[in-house]
Amino acid sequence: MSAQNRLFVISAPSGAGKTTLVRALMEREPELRFSISYTTRAQRPGEQDGRHYFFVSPEDFREMIAADAFLEHAQVFDNYYGTSRAQVQGLLAEGHGVVLEIDWQGARQVRAAMPESVGIFILPPSRAELERRLRGRATDSEAVIRRRLADAAADMSHWSEFQYVVVNDDFATALQSLSDIVRGQGIASRADRPDLPALASALLA
Repeated sequence: MSAQNRLFVISAPSGAGKTTLVRALMEREPELRFSISYTTRAQRPGEQDGRHYFFVSPEDFREMIAADAFLEHAQVFDNYYGTSRAQVQGLLAEGHGVVLEIDWQGARQVRAAMPESVGIFILPPSRAELERRLRGRATDSEAVIRRRLADAAADMSHWSEFQYVVVNDDFATALQSLSDIVRGQGIASRADRPDLPALASALLA
């Protein structure tokens, strides 16, 4: 089985290394396409409309919600983010595998709309390593780091809602696991494997 015509929904807590892994996966698997989200947040320096996000007004976004234009959408703080149903369906119709990089709440919405989608959750190897990665950014205050750790624990509690779970301990190994899943050979990463509950309990303790 190949990635053709399949939708892959990848979620992870902050600090798990999801964005770097997804970027490397897209380079390794050239048939994949990345779904670009719509957002109402302001465009940042260096960002390109249509490449990083589709930047739209809150009014336009609300009109898209009313028209059922989104596979999933959410409000994060004061901004909206959403995945275009037409964009995803168009890429799938062209024969591509499509990757969505969204949180567990968005993944739940996509699963309801497209039950055939493939859910992948990325976990850090330990709480200590997660904290080390979050502190390694060296840009956040202690209060922000504590909040991010609490948010990460809340996110990680939803790992069992996904079909596959990849533990990002060694980057090359985690990337290979993602490639295997995309190629339909990801049995070793199934979420129902016996070693996962103990790791999840340690991460959530």
